[in-house]
Amino acid sequence: MNRRMDEDGYKRAGLVRMAKKEPAGEKLTLATSIYNSLRADILGAHLRPGERLRIDALAERFDVSGSAVREALSRLSTERLVDRYEQRGFRVPAVALEEWRALVRTRCWVETRALEESMKRRNDAWEDSVVLAFHRLSRLAWSADPEAHAQWQRAHRVFHQTLIGNCDSPWLVEFCDTLADHAQRYISVSNTVRREPRDGEAEHERLMKTALSGDIEAACAALTAHYTTTLKAIENALEASDGVPETLTIGQDENAA
Repeated sequence: MNRRMDEDGYKRAGLVRMAKKEPAGEKLTLATSIYNSLRADILGAHLRPGERLRIDALAERFDVSGSAVREALSRLSTERLVDRYEQRGFRVPAVALEEWRALVRTRCWVETRALEESMKRRNDAWEDSVVLAFHRLSRLAWSADPEAHAQWQRAHRVFHQTLIGNCDSPWLVEFCDTLADHAQRYISVSNTVRREPRDGEAEHERLMKTALSGDIEAACAALTAHYTTTLKAIENALEASDGVPETLTIGQDENAA
């Protein structure tokens, strides 16, 4: 048996499905490739919440040994993106409204503090980077094409990272990024049923302008409002569908936070 991922497997491991980048220069092992692919499928809701992750089936899908799959799943479980049960294997975590609400509250607490510290340390380089990140995001429009949508997702994540990236705390930035990953999973699930109109570009522009104005209180309020709008939209979507939609497709929404 050929012990390598096929071309489609490597595409699944790319940023098209929100894979996590490895440190520069690190060799992409089989386990890491599988980890990237499964991580992207979970964040993009291509794997259904609560779905059992069978090691033998995944090993066949990726044409690898079971040990490589097990290593990837164990790594995902440390990030809380996979639930691990003793003697019962692995599952995609379920989605729950109370957990989603707690996640958004935590994002607001943590990220507004990071934004505050970032603004206190403001300088020309940071201001220029915020303007550039918004400009790049505003140039991209929603598209059903996976590659085009992946470009928007990357630009969106960079914009939010840039806002808080001047806080001089890699720990805080990394935690904010982890919370954003978990939020992305809920957004992807809700996008399969949510059709509420939203002016995401206006929200991002307000974030940029309030951050550059130096008004910390207004900027933190804008960020909280941005995430709260996402909270309410997903609450409505999950409540309307009574939990998780029966059929999950690629969820795409240019306005989600």
